Amino acid sequence: MPTMQLVFASRNQGKIKEIQELLKPFNVQVLSASELDVPDVEETGETFTENALIKATAVSKASGLPAIADDSGLCIHALKNEPGVYTARFAKKCGGYPQAFAALLKELDGKEDKSAHFACVIAFSFPNGTAQTFEGRVDGTIVSPQGADGFGFDPIFRPNGYQETFAQLPAEQKNKISHRAKAVSAFLEKFQDFIGK
Repeated sequence: MPTMQLVFASRNQGKIKEIQELLKPFNVQVLSASELDVPDVEETGETFTENALIKATAVSKASGLPAIADDSGLCIHALKNEPGVYTARFAKKCGGYPQAFAALLKELDGKEDKSAHFACVIAFSFPNGTAQTFEGRVDGTIVSPQGADGFGFDPIFRPNGYQETFAQLPAEQKNKISHRAKAVSAFLEKFQDFIGK
């Protein structure tokens, strides 16, 4: 059975590794945009869906291969679902993740509602421009930073039903319940027959 090649429109090594692990059982070779020297795509959308589609369609056309892209972020309910689509940019603006954790915890100080969710939208696009999107979400609570694994805002997010943050959970466990895992699962459900050919 030939291996299908997909380009993942990301340069985030944490995300790339996660997607490669999630797609490994399906005989899919995941290449990163940087491996193919595909230029960065500016995220100009106002929603996760818009940004994922912008990236997937641009990278698919540039590489000539099917492409997947995700846009994901942390939505804190008491902060009107911010930082949301600006999650990565918020961390950069703060000067890094530890500073971003501190800024968000300061904003939440005194607020009773510490609930939040991680959202992920995966877009799958072919070079001819046809595309579909798949969504995943995991709900949880914002806590003080705990754990050294994972990436991004994982240390301050504790998923509902768990005592550990995403950064404390083993990768295999996180990959079963994460927003990205759910979006990938929806993607695979739709394209399992195609991928298996």
